[in-house]
Amino acid sequence: MPGPHVIQDFGLAVRQLREGRGWSQEQLAAQADLNRSYVGEVERGQVAPSLLTLHKLAQALQVSSTTLLAHAEHICQQRDHQRQRLAASLVAIAG
Repeated sequence: MPGPHVIQDFGLAVRQLREGRGWSQEQLAAQADLNRSYVGEVERGQVAPSLLTLHKLAQALQVSSTTLLAHAEHICQQRDHQRQRLAASLVAIAG
């Protein structure tokens, strides 16, 4: 099972793509044939979606599954970069 940050980053990717289209969670859920509360759980990183669900979300968002995963990976890399910068700053301060 993926780590919590991977699941959270995937959820954030879904949210960003949904909001980029100006859609509500209800609209995305209807397009993906999913429950609105489940879409909310995905976006909050509370559940790890199955491959089928990932595919449904990607189709509804009009992107490929690969693009959706790549967007999540980009968010993950940004988070890692921010952590590294913070750690370096703390080391410099602690001197």
